[in-house]
Amino acid sequence: MSGNLRIERVVTAGVFELDGGSWDVDNNVWLVGNDDEVVIVDAAHDEKTITEAVGGREVIAVVCTHGHNDHVTVAPRLSEHQDAPVVLHPGDRELWEMTHPGHRFRDTEDGERISVAGTELEIIHTPGHSPGSVCLYLPEAKALFSGDTLFAGGPGATGRSFSDFPTIISSIRERLFALPEDTTVHTGHGDPTTIGVEAPHLAEWIARGH
Repeated sequence: MSGNLRIERVVTAGVFELDGGSWDVDNNVWLVGNDDEVVIVDAAHDEKTITEAVGGREVIAVVCTHGHNDHVTVAPRLSEHQDAPVVLHPGDRELWEMTHPGHRFRDTEDGERISVAGTELEIIHTPGHSPGSVCLYLPEAKALFSGDTLFAGGPGATGRSFSDFPTIISSIRERLFALPEDTTVHTGHGDPTTIGVEAPHLAEWIARGH
């Protein structure tokens, strides 16, 4: 990896709310960068904890893997205080407006590359968990930041509004399982996994359904 590029995990706790329900959750917030600059992947729950992990580094962007409230909780505040854009796929605009009506974000799209610390994060549009779900791929580090699209043990949940099981399966099969097997999957919740560990189980997931 170039220079002192590193990946850091910050775990924050809060509540996920959708369709009238609420669930206590722990979220992974990922910092990708070096000693000078960083990209924040997801803005979950606790601005202070995230800001302390950033330290004095320049924040290039706050990239939200999708628009569910637990992944965008403090995105507008981080954007303001770190002078960095919030980046979100426009497919999740309706979800965003549920949490942050009137706050703006910058649209991303499949294939966009975000430069940080002498390398690039590639946006991969992976709808299914939500219409605008994206993953971020960092080939130099053999790393994928999967949000809630892919976990250790299967795809993200699709039993609630704005989600679709066949769509998430297609995204995983066609986009994520095309990546090298030794790619580490840094998930939105829970422990990491690899593409090689998960790929053999696709047929089981399809049979199991959402």
